[in-house]
Amino acid sequence: MSYFDQIDKTRIPKHVAIIMDGNGRWAKSQNLDRSFGHKEGIVAVRRTIEAAAKAEIAYITLYTFSTENWKRPEEEVKALMALMIQAVANETPDLIKNNIRVKVIGDIDRLPADTQKALDYCLKETSVCTGTTVVLALSYSSKWELTKAMKTIATDVEAGKIKMEDIEESLIPQYLSTKGIPDPDILVRTGGELRISNFLLWQIAYSELYFTDELWPDFNEESLFKAVVDFQNRERRFGKTSEQVSTKP
Repeated sequence: MSYFDQIDKTRIPKHVAIIMDGNGRWAKSQNLDRSFGHKEGIVAVRRTIEAAAKAEIAYITLYTFSTENWKRPEEEVKALMALMIQAVANETPDLIKNNIRVKVIGDIDRLPADTQKALDYCLKETSVCTGTTVVLALSYSSKWELTKAMKTIATDVEAGKIKMEDIEESLIPQYLSTKGIPDPDILVRTGGELRISNFLLWQIAYSELYFTDELWPDFNEESLFKAVVDFQNRERRFGKTSEQVSTKP
């Protein structure tokens, strides 16, 4: 029986976030340049988005390029940006065809102008789609996001838009890049590493964590469905006891 057939369709996670790790190591294992790993990573992105739509997952956030990735060799960064433009241009028609909307979070102003132009086109063209929403985390990190949020809150206090006493836990999400997007139910990380890497730190406070040794280019639809099944077999208590969770209202 496939993992898709094991999914309880009444308890589909609303939001799945993924740290896509292992492109470089996959390429090295094939005796190929790292760029080939990134190209295969794009193929895995396509498979995963299609799988998310098939499972009727409302949101899927992909950690595409972190603020720390700017520290990589200049040639690799340029190659990644060029690959991103090509991928966005090639995938936009299929995204529209499959009713998939694209959103972007991160410090987009740091991206090259031609990359921003390609993204703007994709965002505009898919904005009318009503199916799965794909959120690309580009030039993103939680420390950047939270720092920006704190600065904006301080500016709004100074301008009299909000008062100090208004600053509560419920206010913070309104200042994050993910405003209007539900917090992830599950965070998936490929590549065998057991860390969060500065990704959605506020939003994943109560997310289930799922780690797999699969390198990202090997990730496929069954890989995603397996993670969903694993998620559905967990008890989510949110600070309560098992007895409280199991008690029906």
